[in-house]
Amino acid sequence: MSRTVFCQKLQKDAEGLSFQLYPGELGEKIFNNISKEAWQQWQHKQTMLINEKHLNMMDNEHRIFLEEQMTGFLFENKEVEIEGYKPQEKK
Repeated sequence: MSRTVFCQKLQKDAEGLSFQLYPGELGEKIFNNISKEAWQQWQHKQTMLINEKHLNMMDNEHRIFLEEQMTGFLFENKEVEIEGYKPQEKK
């Protein structure tokens, strides 16, 4: 049976994550307040950010930067800026 959360990103009730995917207090906040759909949106943006900015996950500064972007995207309704990327216009 899947669990339902009120997703802060999507502002609706949606299927929650199956388990905590990120460590610590922030991971708990994500688990309790972010849906699977919103997490998948973040993963897509995260991959683009890592590739575009050549982030090294062994570098603490790069991990801090990525966490700041994740928090902004998931909880503050900030769009991730990816150089050269323009989302498709909806028809």
